[in-house]
Amino acid sequence: MSTVPARTALEVVDWRRRVFALYAAVRDAEDPRRAHAQWRAARDDLFARHPASPLLPEDRDGFEGLPVAPYDPAWRCEVPLREAEPGGFEFPTGTDGVVPFERIAVVDLPDVGSLDVWRLMTYGGGIFIPLRDGLAGTPGGTYGGGRYLIDTIKGADLGMDAVAGTIVLDLNFAYNPSCAYDPAWACPLAQPGNVLASEVPVGERYVGG
Repeated sequence: MSTVPARTALEVVDWRRRVFALYAAVRDAEDPRRAHAQWRAARDDLFARHPASPLLPEDRDGFEGLPVAPYDPAWRCEVPLREAEPGGFEFPTGTDGVVPFERIAVVDLPDVGSLDVWRLMTYGGGIFIPLRDGLAGTPGGTYGGGRYLIDTIKGADLGMDAVAGTIVLDLNFAYNPSCAYDPAWACPLAQPGNVLASEVPVGERYVGG
């Protein structure tokens, strides 16, 4: 019997364990700028060396790091979760069936716009905040399908205060979904309430085709 499926599953578990640990270190850091540098370095190493990397094999040759803009503290804030109109969407995947999301709140980014906050309604739950900004799909801009800011089921969690009802949003940590690198991935992308007219020049950029 082949052990390939088991080995692949272990590789994904190890990837997620490392990502969870990385974001835990980010939340514990006193200096967000240093945390961002650590985040960049760790993700570059994962993409370059880890067997569960979303990079295609031909893209690993000559890989020199992900295109991430320098840290800008102006794009970090802690904002309240305010009430949102009920809503949801369903995302069909190739392996997990139809995945439902429920809108649970809205967050306001000063001088930028608002983003819907989604809850994953399947096993494990999780909070999900994607965004698609004014640079999406432009040459040297950001990924056309949008980026992820918060995805707690995958470990991308910058911090929150459940008592106060606030969440930390730092757009310097916005990153591309796996489908930006490998079309075999099926990734839920930004819904209309997660599209910003403003340009967000920080976070991971996109140089792919």
